[in-house]
Amino acid sequence: MTDYTPIATTASTQSAKDIRGPSPLVAIENEAPPKLIVDPPLAEPLSQGRVFIQYRTENLRVLPVFGKGALDVSPRIGHIHITVDDAPWHFVDASGETIILVGLEPGLHKVLIELADPTHKVITSETVTFTLPELKR
Repeated sequence: MTDYTPIATTASTQSAKDIRGPSPLVAIENEAPPKLIVDPPLAEPLSQGRVFIQYRTENLRVLPVFGKGALDVSPRIGHIHITVDDAPWHFVDASGETIILVGLEPGLHKVLIELADPTHKVITSETVTFTLPELKR
């Protein structure tokens, strides 16, 4: 048997809960509304004709779980919808990872990123606009 002695932390040390959020193993009463935070595309890949958009969520975990039954899961889960340049269609991502777009023509572009619940109902959204440069060959 090993004795466990907690190590004192300083005021500047953040806990796992501070960084990762609540444990997915315990239901949360009165969850705060979900938030979507989207960064502008990363500069270096953009200069090379590739679009890397990082995002994160608060009060919602991005997971590949869909359907009406998943609405009752706590902590809350969902996914994102991505629409490029007002296309009449979008694609879904449930990875929670950086969005990567390639093959766009040089010029001004707009990407709509929507946070959606497991039934695809949009909760909130952010739009990112950027100019893809002409590549020198």
